[in-house]
Amino acid sequence: MAQATSRQIPDEAQVLSWMESLSNWGRWGNDDQLGCLNLITPAKRQQAAALVQDGIPVSCARPISTDMNADVTFQVQRFMVDSGEGRTEDSTERQYNRRGAAEFIGMVFHGQSITHIDAMSHYSWQGHLYNGKPAQMITSREGAQTHSIEAAYSGIVTRGVLLDLPKLRGVDHLDPNEPVMPVDLLEAEEAQGVKLGEGDILLVRTGNYKMRLDSPPAKALEPMTACQVACTPLFKERGIAMLGTDTSNDFRPSHYSTIGSPLHTMCLVTLGLWLIDNANLEELAAACAQHNRYEFMLTLAPLRLRNVTGSPVSPIALF
Repeated sequence: MAQATSRQIPDEAQVLSWMESLSNWGRWGNDDQLGCLNLITPAKRQQAAALVQDGIPVSCARPISTDMNADVTFQVQRFMVDSGEGRTEDSTERQYNRRGAAEFIGMVFHGQSITHIDAMSHYSWQGHLYNGKPAQMITSREGAQTHSIEAAYSGIVTRGVLLDLPKLRGVDHLDPNEPVMPVDLLEAEEAQGVKLGEGDILLVRTGNYKMRLDSPPAKALEPMTACQVACTPLFKERGIAMLGTDTSNDFRPSHYSTIGSPLHTMCLVTLGLWLIDNANLEELAAACAQHNRYEFMLTLAPLRLRNVTGSPVSPIALF
């Protein structure tokens, strides 16, 4: 696979041709709502469960905070519906007094600060979603009338594979101006003694979240590393079920004039490949190094939100 061993950035014509040649439209039927999640079979889940040897869980989620930072596009909102203020040991207790605390939480989880899943309704190309469904089925009033996150209501359980690129290169994090190419993924596989297989979830660590923890967060539109769209033929060849990274999952700025988010477009629209954006892979990388293995059972339980384009999520790796 010559393309996979090259660092050459594919031109726009090549990317547009992949939208045809790599398409999974119709592969699982014209009304399919799962896309590449179809590749996670009962046998695959059993294989993943067999990887749990020590019973150690590791979260791959970032904390959700109401703080406002340079990389936060929409601030998370929280207001208390009821609280403990004014309640002391001297307060009069009556039968119907409220004694609990509760809050409202509101967020736009898409962006580059909250760990979330992108459902296939999140992106369209030339008026179409995955499987050729009209983009107009995503409406202001009804939301996502097709390819909603609710399609994954039973949860996602499969083998996860972490490819730790900073460890491969002996650095804390990748250069934000350098995209991840297929050859990087292949070299990481070889160095770690692991190979992606059908139905796996691929997690790519770039060190972006470590950089955010160690220094002031970059502004929302500043350069950011991620898998270059050149990686999509490899994703199709290996048959991965999902792609997750510690970035917002598109190299920025885009290399193309008419395709603003080429990886999102290729994955969500062409392949039907669901995405995990903004994962926290720091603790997972440490756990993989400690256990000396880069495969594990990975579980995700997106909220059962009706007619919604994704969900905040806390992926849990089990060793």
